[in-house]
Amino acid sequence: MKALLTILLLILSNTFMTLAWYGHLKFKEMRWFENLGLIAIVLISWGIALFEYFFQVPANRIGYKGNGGPFTLVELKVIQEVITLVTFTIFSLLFFKTETFRTNHIIGFIFLILAVYFIFKK
Repeated sequence: MKALLTILLLILSNTFMTLAWYGHLKFKEMRWFENLGLIAIVLISWGIALFEYFFQVPANRIGYKGNGGPFTLVELKVIQEVITLVTFTIFSLLFFKTETFRTNHIIGFIFLILAVYFIFKK
């Protein structure tokens, strides 16, 4: 149960982080964002990223083996990175229609999946 909760919290966390890091690139398409300066965009992104911490910190505390969770620190980090890539891929395909994924991207993702395999191999 702790493993599933940890992963769900990490998915929520990464959704907010991806929106904060890359969502602002789409903000100028919205009428009320088009004239905002860089500082305003940074503050808005920071406000969005704050919600990332509301999910990331509990996910790490619940999931960490040292706190009774199922994952080591390295395993938590690898899970988080894979979730980040999946979240980013979905986000970019949905909101940035001009972005394409090529064979080298797919090969890189396969190597990342292999990294997960080797990290979790006992």
